[in-house]
Amino acid sequence: MAKQRILIMGAAGRDFHNFNTYFRGNPDYEVVAFTATQIPDIEGRRYPAELAGEGYPEGIPIYSEEELPELIKSLKVDQVVFAYSDVSHVYVMNRASLVNALGADFWLMGPNKTMLRSTKKVVAVTAVRTGSGKSQTTRYVGKLLTEAGKKVAVVRHPMPYGKLEEQVVQRFATYEDLDLHNCTIEEREEYEPHIDIGMVVYAGVDYEAILRRAEQEADIILWDGGNNDLPFYYPDLHIVVVDPHRPGHETTYHPGESNLRRADIAIINKVDSADAKAVEAVKAAIAANNPGAEIIMANSPITVDEPDLVKGKRVLVVEDGPTLTHGDMAYGAGVIAAEKLGAAQLIDPRPFAVGSIKKTFEKYTHLEKLLPAMGYGKTQITELAETINRSPAELVIIGTPIDLRRVMKLDKPAVRVRYELEEIGTPRLAELLKKVI
Repeated sequence: MAKQRILIMGAAGRDFHNFNTYFRGNPDYEVVAFTATQIPDIEGRRYPAELAGEGYPEGIPIYSEEELPELIKSLKVDQVVFAYSDVSHVYVMNRASLVNALGADFWLMGPNKTMLRSTKKVVAVTAVRTGSGKSQTTRYVGKLLTEAGKKVAVVRHPMPYGKLEEQVVQRFATYEDLDLHNCTIEEREEYEPHIDIGMVVYAGVDYEAILRRAEQEADIILWDGGNNDLPFYYPDLHIVVVDPHRPGHETTYHPGESNLRRADIAIINKVDSADAKAVEAVKAAIAANNPGAEIIMANSPITVDEPDLVKGKRVLVVEDGPTLTHGDMAYGAGVIAAEKLGAAQLIDPRPFAVGSIKKTFEKYTHLEKLLPAMGYGKTQITELAETINRSPAELVIIGTPIDLRRVMKLDKPAVRVRYELEEIGTPRLAELLKKVI
């Protein structure tokens, strides 16, 4: 029988993992292309031959998803694999309808085909949406595991935005490691907070090779999910973070609903800043879709260094990029801090935006009085800094997980916002973790 011709729709993460774990070396399939979206400047590259393996001497081309209809025709595609995350169910089915209309099969691969097994215990932290609070939850879980006497290795969902052949397995233990690998703002936002509390972080492209390296130095593998994607490893304990600021999204976004249904523990985060009716709504959704899950209520307390500087100032708030863009949030911790501390005005950055930052505002029209910290490469980081410096703000409020002043020069004073996870009532997560470890 002729090989099935496969096109994988992705965003430089789950797509590569699905290829590596199922299609690489599989005699029944030939992957003829990847398409890319969500992440700037991914298309036009190739998945390298040294990673693609036998049968792909020139690697695999990566195109823009906008070219999908023509690619299905010109490459004679039999099946299209959808392999990225944090998109609505309607969005997914629109793509499925397009693919089916062009005659190809549309495939959502299940966890049993793509999850890897570890020789060590695995605790996975996922979410129903980007920006729910995975990172602070992962840090909190990491501290609990460390306090229990376990050596922990954090494995972060992929963010390979550079040369893929140089990012097969990456290990980050110091800021110097971040500089060595030329990490983008998005990567630093995920890695730095773990490094700050003494955690070692692994990431890259080949997640079986990453897992085997991490197993050599850890008792526990702590999966730190990206977007609302499913874990790449079979978890011994699966935690999902649910966001009451977006009630209803827990059952209307892919694959976040799968995480909700699969998890052992559901953490309702941000209770301290959410509407009480919204909290009850997401609690009811958990009970309806995963009645066996333990529910933990949590706050996301916000702290600001030098809070007295905020009152009465015209401020520019810079928030986590993905949370605001495809995460659909209209505000983050920075905005909450600015309003709580009495800022005189939140500057609208749109008139001062340049280059790709201006295009970001044109695409995500729900953003007004805050600036998403887009920084997927050196050019975009430069444009972000120029946008900040062109604004008339008296103070910059940095609501991102890293101090932007480490990667760019700001000509304005700035304060940082930090946020952590805080269990409400008697802490229970440590005891639940002990059952696994």
